[in-house]
Amino acid sequence: MVRRLIVILSVLALFVSESQSQNITDNNHLREIVARQGQARIIISVQNSKTIVDLSKYISISSVKGKSVEIVISPLTLDWFIAQSINYQIIESDDSKKIITATSFKQALGWDVYPTYTQYDSIMQSFSTLYPSLCHLDTIGTSINGKLVLALKISDNAGTEEDEPETFYSSTIHGDETGGFVLMLRLAEYLLKNYSSDTRVTNLVDNLEIWINPLANPDGTYKTGDKIISPTRDNASGYDLNRNFPDPITPNTVKQQETLDMMKFMRNHHFVLSANFHSGAEVVNYPWDRWSRLHADNDWFYQISRKYADTVHVNSVPGYMTDLDNGITNGADWYIIYGGRQDFVTHELHGREVTIELDDIHVTPAANLNSLWQYNWRSMLGYLENALFGIHGYVKDSESLSPVHARIFITGYDKDSSHVYSDTLTGSFIRFLAPGTYNLLFTANGYIDKTVNVVVIEGQKTEVMVEMVSILNPIDTVETPVMRLYPNPAFDIFKVILPARQYGLVHIRIYNMIGMILRDYYENTFEEIPVLIDVNSFPRGVYSLIITNTATNATDRSRFVVVRR
Repeated sequence: MVRRLIVILSVLALFVSESQSQNITDNNHLREIVARQGQARIIISVQNSKTIVDLSKYISISSVKGKSVEIVISPLTLDWFIAQSINYQIIESDDSKKIITATSFKQALGWDVYPTYTQYDSIMQSFSTLYPSLCHLDTIGTSINGKLVLALKISDNAGTEEDEPETFYSSTIHGDETGGFVLMLRLAEYLLKNYSSDTRVTNLVDNLEIWINPLANPDGTYKTGDKIISPTRDNASGYDLNRNFPDPITPNTVKQQETLDMMKFMRNHHFVLSANFHSGAEVVNYPWDRWSRLHADNDWFYQISRKYADTVHVNSVPGYMTDLDNGITNGADWYIIYGGRQDFVTHELHGREVTIELDDIHVTPAANLNSLWQYNWRSMLGYLENALFGIHGYVKDSESLSPVHARIFITGYDKDSSHVYSDTLTGSFIRFLAPGTYNLLFTANGYIDKTVNVVVIEGQKTEVMVEMVSILNPIDTVETPVMRLYPNPAFDIFKVILPARQYGLVHIRIYNMIGMILRDYYENTFEEIPVLIDVNSFPRGVYSLIITNTATNATDRSRFVVVRR
């Protein structure tokens, strides 16, 4: 607590130094807006990027344009922000004037008005009813206020689990960023209606499992009930859900129910390619959001982002989606955030996700919904097609040909969890890479390492079959769940997968080899969420990790190695 207070005071001092005279806008007016609308958008001026980084740890930044930073103030952050005595300007707007609500289910299907929540639910159900072989309706979870977080699976055999690349489109994790919500519904209809009559659509539906979640934060969008009236960025508890995912820098963030459900859903499906749709800017934003260093696959991310934006430019009015680098940006180059979903997917789940900002206006006026669709639908199809390219392979046992769960790593290239794994049940794997020649290293427990040279060609699929030779004789064993650490050796951060006996409040201790305790703290742990441990400050060497459940005294021990580059 003392350390947190020091950090907050240092942030305060930073802002005070930037503005010697504090001409504070009426704080009572700010409080009134937050109380009435559930949030307020403000603009502040900053002088350097470090200020933005420090601010991002405590409050939800919505956009950065030069030295102007747009911030969303919620009931949870209101008092903290006012205490900082920062000069600000309130953005006065009436989102209700932009929203036209459908009066009927039929009108909602015209896609130029906003559906009620009841109509939205009916539309999602109608897709699976009208196209039962192509569409399956699933529930990711339930919001705090009891609204369903829904997802559609669209594939040629939607009721069957096939060994096809799984892709995921999700929108409106910020409840007041509404354009993507309607576009996702319209995209689902477009895929279903045009299957078998459109070659491009048929190819996608036949060869992919396409999952679409139009509304990730229903409580934020339908805050007051069945109609969109005063949507808010945050969920019903006042949390920004796109700052709520596990992050090595802020590992103790309180996880909301919507976040936990989404994490479980994405872990179960292992999406190889995904996109998260937003508004507030017009740009394709690719990893990393939290680190200024580049992702190992930065060239590939740049290429697919450039293709999305360039396709938009051909099909839109001049000036649309031209923010930053003519419509694309590396996230951290724009501004750093913590707990974002795209970095969680890319780092923790070994998938590949970008964030697509569709509209400078957060609440897209109903009159603009059709234009937004016309500008973007071709790019949306093109982005999904990326899942058909790259390296597609299988890892099998050389004798039994049974699937092998292997780690696929490119020595001298991969970093920050950019490697991928083959599927435990099928042995299949997909690796997206920019064109070039690569040496893929396959490692698996009980098998001899194997290196395979692979050539990647732009816009093509490279198929690989890898057979690994066992070094162990099979024996009948019963596995006892143990604590697993990876990567080990570690350079900056490693993750700990805990057995069920360690869920809850645990006592974490780290010792060096002479028995000196280096870390001693407590942390709440959850199913499906690895414990993240930062060892960036540790010198090279071997260390011991001890984790004890405070309720049962169950203790697990392991050693890990820290290396330095």
